Order: sequence, then structure tokens, then C-alpha cells
Amino acid sequence: MIFVADGNNRALRVRSAYDRHMPGRETVDETDHRILELLRQDARRTVSDIAKHVNLSPAPVKRRIDRLEQAGVIAGYTVVLDHKKVGPSIEAFTELRFVGDTDVDDILNSARELPEVQEVMAIAGDPDALVHVRVDDVEHLQRVVNALRRTGTVTGTKTLIVMGRWARPE
Repeated sequence: MIFVADGNNRALRVRSAYDRHMPGRETVDETDHRILELLRQDARRTVSDIAKHVNLSPAPVKRRIDRLEQAGVIAGYTVVLDHKKVGPSIEAFTELRFVGDTDVDDILNSARELPEVQEVMAIAGDPDALVHVRVDDVEHLQRVVNALRRTGTVTGTKTLIVMGRWARPE
């Protein structure tokens, strides 16, 4: 990002070459990034608390958050569950291999009807997809994997059970 002074010695943001090549990319300044990081740490944080951390009054912080929401930079707010307490407690990833001419949309839709499926990611290379599932026990996992195998064009699977996890806050 480049800043230049106009005739009144005010700093003007000039879009970088990277920004110019990214159509639809929202302009997010350093203060916006600090606000986003604070919300990532705790989405229930008050506007007043955020304002103290970024050295602004609450009104401009609220306007910035509203702008980021309207632009889709903030896509939503969510709750992080402790699945050991509420279930299902077993988490696994199943690799899926499909017939060579299977469309990416068909891969993404292959497991949509299974409630245990949390996410399906079509990926480049081998395998073709990675399916994130949550189940109650190993027998439940076996039933889910068998259902995935019966989706039509699946030619092979490999399932990995999560033993522990760490994640960087989004």
C-alpha cells in the first residue's frame, strides 16, 4: 500500500498493484485489522472495549464494523462448542476418491444429506475430497463411511480419526 500527500498535506491511500488485480477486494486498513483481530479473539466484545484498544471513540468503531459486515469481510459470528461436553465427540476426516470425470459440484454435494458431515472440501490432487465428520462412536463412523462410499462415483476412501486438535483463531 502506498500513501501520498495531496495539496493540503493529507495522506491519500493509493491502491497497490495487488489490490488492483483483486477485483471486489475490500480496502481494510490497519485499524480495521486490529478490530478484526479483537473480534476474532472474542466476538462478544463490546464496541466500547474495542474502541479503547484501537484509540477511537465507539461511534467510528461501530461504523467500521458495520462497513466490514456490509462488505462481507465479516461474514458472521459463531459459537465454538466443546464437543466433549455436548457431543458428538469423535471427529474424523475421510478422504474420498472419485471417478475421473466427476464434476467438482457433484463432489461437494456428495455428502450434503448426511447430518454427521460438517464440511466437504474438493481438493487438487489425490484424494479428490476431504470430508470432515463428527460421530458418537467408531461404529457410527463406520456407518457414515459406508454411506459416503455408496454416493455413486466414489472409488475409494481413507479415514483418519482426530486424536487431538489445536487451531489458530480465525
